[in-house]
Amino acid sequence: MHAWLLALLGGVLIGAAAVLLLASLGRIAGISGIAGSLVRRGVAERGWRAAFVLGLVAAPLLLGLLRGDSGIGAPQVSWAWMVVAGLLVGFGTGIGSGCTSGHGVCGIARLSPRSLLATATFTAFGIATVYVVRHLFGGL
Repeated sequence: MHAWLLALLGGVLIGAAAVLLLASLGRIAGISGIAGSLVRRGVAERGWRAAFVLGLVAAPLLLGLLRGDSGIGAPQVSWAWMVVAGLLVGFGTGIGSGCTSGHGVCGIARLSPRSLLATATFTAFGIATVYVVRHLFGGL
């Protein structure tokens, strides 16, 4: 299967999951909010949240079983860098009141001005980060 077709199928599945979650439970498919609520006390509705996160983990594993390759590839940096990056992303989603899935997929689809601005900001800082890491730090 061509890479572009897998990407298209993945996008369709992400959109369908977001629509299904909004239509069935009235919730936005913001991954940082869903996953973050699993580790906080006093948050209701843990069942669907845990199932959603489990689906995110199970999908590449299932693809790996079906295709022989999950399509993810090996990490390009050390575990230490991935931990630092994960903590920075978590910090950023707190400041931005959401992540790329909540703002970029669901918020833009609802024409939310706040989500349009947040997504533009995520994109600009992502581009800047790639430039700095690859060209100023030599790829780390």
